[in-house]
Amino acid sequence: MNTLPLIQGYTATTPLLWRGRQPLTQARWLGAVMTLAERLPEAAYYLPLLEDRAEFCLLLGASLVRGNPCLLPASNGAEHLANLRATYPRALTVSELPDAGFDAPDWTGAVPQIPATQAAVVIHTSGSTGTPQAHSKDWATLCATAPLIRERFGSGLRIVATVPSQHMYGLETTVMMALVANASAHASRPFFPADVAAALHEVPSPRALVSTPAHLRACVAAGLSLPPLTCIISATAPLSRELAAQAEARFQAPVHEIYGCTEAASLATRRTTADEHWTLYPGLSLSQREDRTHLHAPYLAAPVPLTDLIGLDPLTPGRFRLLGRAEDQFKVAGRRISLSELTQALLAVPGVVDGVVFAPEDGITARPAALAVAPGLNEAAIRAALAKKLDAVFVPRPIRCVQNLPRNAVGKLSRAALRELLRE
Repeated sequence: MNTLPLIQGYTATTPLLWRGRQPLTQARWLGAVMTLAERLPEAAYYLPLLEDRAEFCLLLGASLVRGNPCLLPASNGAEHLANLRATYPRALTVSELPDAGFDAPDWTGAVPQIPATQAAVVIHTSGSTGTPQAHSKDWATLCATAPLIRERFGSGLRIVATVPSQHMYGLETTVMMALVANASAHASRPFFPADVAAALHEVPSPRALVSTPAHLRACVAAGLSLPPLTCIISATAPLSRELAAQAEARFQAPVHEIYGCTEAASLATRRTTADEHWTLYPGLSLSQREDRTHLHAPYLAAPVPLTDLIGLDPLTPGRFRLLGRAEDQFKVAGRRISLSELTQALLAVPGVVDGVVFAPEDGITARPAALAVAPGLNEAAIRAALAKKLDAVFVPRPIRCVQNLPRNAVGKLSRAALRELLRE
């Protein structure tokens, strides 16, 4: 049977996680994993509702040792969890680890070997454009992309992330980077800019901040000083070149974006201020047929169709531009424009700290709508600013000023939540 170790490149004294300033070594974590694996109640699935990244990582390790996958929901909201429990009635919800902590003795045995084809997680999409979809990933597939991220950004990173472990982006850039790519991750998920700075000060160099455009915008606006960073990584939503440049100037570190999806995990990166093209990880390729782009990777059982419209670079294999999603294209008065392009124009208005332009209903409508978080501005001022940048037919109507946008834990916005907020 083909197997892969629970920790690749195991070194007993190397930090795997950081709880505050205290490192949790690989040997100590393995000792806690093996102790918990013996004490976990039997279940077909484990549903981790654990905010602490170290506890989440501990439950994932114990579930892998036991041979049972973890269910990773799109959201910890009551409705999502109720639907998940109805779909998986034999799942055990774990909101507290049963009588197991990190005071277990260091592990002195061999590193556990996990069957490559063993189901590791059932992860759900964000559902930003509809109902969350479930995707089962075996251990080999889950291990595949973190080493590619390491090749792109460097080895030995100490990672602080504002995104949760249960989403694909957070899972591979924190937990999987620690388990299979010689990195270590801070156990917290800081939200406010001051907490982000505090967590980064608690880990030694080389540091990396994994975040989202919404969080980066807040950190830049807060004007805080961060310790030296090797890189800043962003995903889950388009990052404007202006915001990336502001973050690089403020924090003196290169800002990179990761492009991926739950179905295929991450697949490409770019430095936002330097290039509008994305570069695939080594060994990956794209093909196009019938207006769809498919990802080919040695760890995927079959090519995965991507939901975005992609323009391949004819001169350089492995490079491409994102042209937006098919449903992102909006038609007004016989002319088309990308809703993402309109959102970037809204975010570029001075005084707008967050915002989105979206279709107020399915299909082609007369006008896109906009929601803006803009203290000190009114809707007329925002409309006037957009009118200077956009053709009149593309200026959103209505524009509504709101206190905040209903972003989920990774900064995404569901179409249903936006429409409900507009109605309110």
